[in-house]
Amino acid sequence: MEPCRRAGLSGVLCSLSLLCVILDIQLDGVLGATQAEIEHHLEMGRKLLAAGQLAEALSHYHSAVEGDSKNYLTFYKRAAVFLAMGKSKSALPDLTKAIQLKPDFLAARLQRGNILLKQGSAAFAVLNHSPRSSDNEEAQNQLMKANELEELQEEAQAAYHQGDYSTTITVLERVIEISPWDPESRELRAECYIRMGDPQKAIQDLTPTTRLRNDNRAAFLKLSKLHYSLGNHHESLNNIRECLKLDQDDKECFSHYKQVKKLSKQLDSAEELIQEGRHQEAIEKYESVMQTEPNVPYYTNLAKERICFCLVKIKSATEAIDVCSEAHQRDPRNANVLRDRAEAYILNQDYEKAVEDYQEAREFDGDSNDIKEGLERAQRLLKQSRKRDYYKILGVSRNANKQEITKAYRKLAQQWHPDNFQSEAEKKEAEKKFIDIASAKEVLTDPEMRQKFDAGEDPLDPENQQGGGGGQQGWPFHFNPFESGGSFHFKFQYN
Repeated sequence: MEPCRRAGLSGVLCSLSLLCVILDIQLDGVLGATQAEIEHHLEMGRKLLAAGQLAEALSHYHSAVEGDSKNYLTFYKRAAVFLAMGKSKSALPDLTKAIQLKPDFLAARLQRGNILLKQGSAAFAVLNHSPRSSDNEEAQNQLMKANELEELQEEAQAAYHQGDYSTTITVLERVIEISPWDPESRELRAECYIRMGDPQKAIQDLTPTTRLRNDNRAAFLKLSKLHYSLGNHHESLNNIRECLKLDQDDKECFSHYKQVKKLSKQLDSAEELIQEGRHQEAIEKYESVMQTEPNVPYYTNLAKERICFCLVKIKSATEAIDVCSEAHQRDPRNANVLRDRAEAYILNQDYEKAVEDYQEAREFDGDSNDIKEGLERAQRLLKQSRKRDYYKILGVSRNANKQEITKAYRKLAQQWHPDNFQSEAEKKEAEKKFIDIASAKEVLTDPEMRQKFDAGEDPLDPENQQGGGGGQQGWPFHFNPFESGGSFHFKFQYN
């Protein structure tokens, strides 16, 4: 009690003071780790780190730091584990603590300086080193790089504000080489690429910044908008969802999310309808796409291209030619549009234009088998049309059904029956037309023969028959008028 009296404390206060001291000692015994335990954690951490078991090693170093918060080496070793795990931001506080505990700890200063340089913190990298570091070669190199980085950053900013984006990009290449973990330099270069009309390179720069900042919603939003403008609607949707994961109440991200989600759903639905062969419904869906997003050219171009394709599939030749021509005008190098318009021209029996479109399409996509085969077919059809075109003979379209073909045949057969004509010259002309009419009916009502003709081969042409042109062509009625010696009467079937 003598110390208490010397301190001027009453008996009660003195007792309380002594009790607190006793409790502190007891708590230290309960909560504080013994030196042996700390050494055990450090040794286990070292072994696990060497074995590559980083998470387990980190756990032991956490325990070692909690047991002894005054040991600079413990903080340094935990920082080493964080760096091995790629967590440089977590390593910085431990390195700083180690330096605070031991200001002349050069290894920690070098590690911290290296991180600061990679993060683009030039000024802090300069301040990182103490005067005692001046004799160390690595420290001097860091200081030189830090000074260079500071100058380059100022030069890049000046060039950017002057609108010299090309120079800014060139300078930033060196900045990013020194500071690959600096999000600001990548964001600035991305902005330059956007202003120079190169969104793909902007995307390449912005993508890593989403990991270099803890809450980089701005980058996710910008990435989503860039992907959206390029037509990558699925990637756009993925990025805007990442933004909302960080903050579901972010107004800008949520507004853009609704737009992207609606458009993406319409596009996916339209393609599913095409896969199912429901082309008319797909046309309506793509018309909705153009209403949902009228301001981004990519989606209007895509919609026109796919509507063009669908109109060909439903054999609406005239409308298909109109829409395909508009799509071609919007995107002149689109081989798919040229291919589809060529097919529309074939439906319209305009084979010369079909050949021209296929030839142009081949210039833009020379590796496409569809275009190669389509061109060959169009060329055969053009050659064929200069001989006999059975569709034209009967005056029916290429997508006419059997009933329409038979009806046209009956009408023309009655009109050009040779018995309807008196003079020999008229009869000969009628014979020729009548034979063509009957041949057309035979080919177009036989599925196999019609398929051959549609592919550009005339199944009644002697040149296409086996054995060359030596065989005699058969006729769909019961005589060959060229074998008759004089007057004759035609007998033919109307079925």
